[in-house]
Amino acid sequence: MPTDDKTDRNAKVDSSHPALDRIHHIAVVVPNIEEGVAWYTENFHCTVEYVDDTWALLQFANTKLALVLPHQHPGHFAVTRHDAERFGTLTVHRDGLESIYIKDIAGNSLEILKNERT
Repeated sequence: MPTDDKTDRNAKVDSSHPALDRIHHIAVVVPNIEEGVAWYTENFHCTVEYVDDTWALLQFANTKLALVLPHQHPGHFAVTRHDAERFGTLTVHRDGLESIYIKDIAGNSLEILKNERT
């Protein structure tokens, strides 16, 4: 099957640009963590990576989904960065990861995570 030259050019990796940032997780607010975990695991193929009374982390094939309580965290998405400190002072979480919450130009919440430990 012939390919379009424009499509092929766009598919090439440009080594002069840095690697794309990675979305670590998307967080959605639920009223009850246990019920949220039950609903997502009954309706989708995912695994539970972590759960307690205040939040849960579900692993999907291409990203993670955090379930958070409304009074604990805002709905947000988290991006990993090696230079996360440039966004401000990082807070160490109970799982050992470091991050800072910021807002984009439209007021949406984002979490900037220091790259995970290897």
